Amino acid sequence: MKLLKQILIIAVLTIFMLGCSDTNSDMNSADIQFTLTDMPGEYQQVNVDVIGVNVILNDSLIELGTNQGIYNLLEFVNGKDTLLVDEGIPTGFISQVRLVLGENNTVMVDSVIHDLKTPGGQQSGLKLNVHEEIVGGESYAYVIDFVVEKSIVETGNGKYILKPVIRVFTEATTGSVSGVVQPAEARPSVMAVMGEDTISSTSADTVSGAFMIRGLSEGSYNLIFDPVDPYQDSILSGIDVLMGQTTVLDTLFFN
Repeated sequence: MKLLKQILIIAVLTIFMLGCSDTNSDMNSADIQFTLTDMPGEYQQVNVDVIGVNVILNDSLIELGTNQGIYNLLEFVNGKDTLLVDEGIPTGFISQVRLVLGENNTVMVDSVIHDLKTPGGQQSGLKLNVHEEIVGGESYAYVIDFVVEKSIVETGNGKYILKPVIRVFTEATTGSVSGVVQPAEARPSVMAVMGEDTISSTSADTVSGAFMIRGLSEGSYNLIFDPVDPYQDSILSGIDVLMGQTTVLDTLFFN
């Protein structure tokens, strides 16, 4: 009986210590995710060679386990994305995210593939400022959003250069607007405007007419729709965006 009691006490103490160890481990680390998405542009394909996502944490470079590969950005529009990183990191302050691209970047225009040259001096990655405190035991999900329309520059000799324009946001602290336009052939660009500033923009899908604008700060927006001829422009005023939510609009019909 005495031996049995000793065994039980040791077992209880072991479970308690393991529990304390797990708790301390949780409080010293956090889960972090990075997904890749895109604002549409007037191209058939935009392929980027992702070889790494790193962060500057507590003034030190942390290399994250990245799903490397060549991604066609135009597959990740209107709310679609793909997972690049999902792992644990230490607690601390993230000041910067660095997206590292390889050399196998291309664009398809009129069914012809062109190389996308990137400016020199970017071996350390594209630097994206974040400035967020990482708290132990929490989860953080960031979206890396390419603005394709502004990221590709055509040179005078018919070549193309990739000069990435990228936003980084977290959907926990921003909101989204989604909807459908008809007919889809109207192919409008959609701009979210607050006051006199265009905050973000996208294009409606040419087949379904669906669109989504993500990463908007909470507030009231005007949505400006600019379709192709002969369809007429349209404005929706006073569209409220709430943090962590998607505002779904009624179908908009063009004349």
